[in-house]
Amino acid sequence: MAPGLIIAAPASGHGKTVVTLGVLRELSRRGVSVAAFKAGPDYIDPAFHTAAAGRDCVNLDVWAMRPETVRTFAARLAAGAEAIVGEGVMGLFDGAAGGGGSTADLAALTGWPVVLVVDVRGQGASAAALVRGFAAHRRDIELAGVVFNQVAGAAHAEVLRAACEAARTVPVLGCIPRDARLAVAERHLGLVQAVEHDDIEPFLDAVADVVGAHLDTTALLGLARPARTAGESGEAVPLPPLGQRIAVASDAAFAFSYPWVLDGWRAAGAEVGLFSPLDDEAPDGAADAVYLPGGYPELHAGRLAGNRRFMAGLRAAAARGAAVYGECGGYMVLGRGLVDGAGARHRMAGLVPLETSFVKRRLHLGYRRVALARDGPLGAAGAEFRGHEFHYGRASGEDTSAPLFDCANAAGRALPPAGFAQGAVAGSFVHLIDRASG
Repeated sequence: MAPGLIIAAPASGHGKTVVTLGVLRELSRRGVSVAAFKAGPDYIDPAFHTAAAGRDCVNLDVWAMRPETVRTFAARLAAGAEAIVGEGVMGLFDGAAGGGGSTADLAALTGWPVVLVVDVRGQGASAAALVRGFAAHRRDIELAGVVFNQVAGAAHAEVLRAACEAARTVPVLGCIPRDARLAVAERHLGLVQAVEHDDIEPFLDAVADVVGAHLDTTALLGLARPARTAGESGEAVPLPPLGQRIAVASDAAFAFSYPWVLDGWRAAGAEVGLFSPLDDEAPDGAADAVYLPGGYPELHAGRLAGNRRFMAGLRAAAARGAAVYGECGGYMVLGRGLVDGAGARHRMAGLVPLETSFVKRRLHLGYRRVALARDGPLGAAGAEFRGHEFHYGRASGEDTSAPLFDCANAAGRALPPAGFAQGAVAGSFVHLIDRASG
């Protein structure tokens, strides 16, 4: 079974994504078959991991996924790989409101050791105290090594190594210097999507050049351990198929579909076909279900509004009784209108009573516990799921008399009902990850 490890950090912003990408690409260039995973629900980082490693990245979310789902995906990671390298989420011990879901929890469940990435700008020997504290904080995980990032030079690196040696902390695996090539463009939801990065291959190679020159990847791989939780690689069906022939929107505006959800539908016997609304493609006229996942429709609202074949095909699917389901950005497109950041309103499909505006953005963020408020393609009323919400749109005009979900936050505190469901059309701002049980 392929051994694995987790690259984590004390907090967001220390550079764990860039270090992970550099490690994945450097190992791949050396001929190591390396599998990648991302802790938590993020969509953006896994696409970069996939490009860096040359094979699909998997999310492992110990809050939102059932243990058997995590075990199945851990086993899939190990299949055909020589090593597994994953990236944590936020700080090592940061998780969901009410507890759980941290990178440390994933490390404790799997037994994979942790390598800590620490940004040491403005810090010298004090970094050893930080590393020692993180190593001792939880006895059920192994902090196996540290990588210092944003190191000012050779003298700075020597101070850091000497301090860690004196404090008898974990091994220092590398000291990565400040380098403009490691800068990653940011946008309102984090990183620019990998599909929109025009120079993705040269970018990843440049990151690997820097990371590979200053991090001992051989020593890092030597720390990896097989997961103690990986079971047989079976078929996981996190969400019930929306139909037997499902048309899935897939392009830069609708990029946030989890691969394991689509794979689960296929495993359950459904036929899944992709189409591009941005290219004015209509969903398959023979499909009995249409899925509009999240993404960045607000950045393409004018183009989507003018794509007549797409809009007509979407409305035709609803008219013939096909299940039409939208999540987050897909839900916005099902609405009546979308106002972009410049204040321009664009007419959307008009299938649900919803207006969304990005003029005065407001962050909606957090894990969600949801239960179906009525029977539908996702199951019978009361069926429970776990997911997350992350968007900046301001919604208005929702019909609260016909919600899709009863909703609570990660701690179990009740939230207002979510989404809309009427006939065969449904949607919400929640991205579903897995069934809560069963």
